[in-house]
Amino acid sequence: MKKTFKIGEYAKGGVITAEVSDKRVAIIGKDWDFSQGSNRNSNQSNAKEFTRIQVDISDSEAYNKCYDFLLDLTTPYYSEQVLNWVKEQSSEFKERW
Repeated sequence: MKKTFKIGEYAKGGVITAEVSDKRVAIIGKDWDFSQGSNRNSNQSNAKEFTRIQVDISDSEAYNKCYDFLLDLTTPYYSEQVLNWVKEQSSEFKERW
């Protein structure tokens, strides 16, 4: 599952994408693609990626690694929003995190 968060000026690049699979979580920082528009309704799925982290859910430090990575990209509020969405996607994530 994948979700794109269009955060704007409160995040480096303005866009953060979270991808959840059976065993891994990927969090991707992207630059806003102004060719698709500048409002929140614009399609940012093909925005240029500039940073990424992938963690295995079995890693005991997975939550902390993701949270620290997100804090480098955005505010604590939006970091929690992204991680809450990740937790909702799998019962295994809820148990470990």
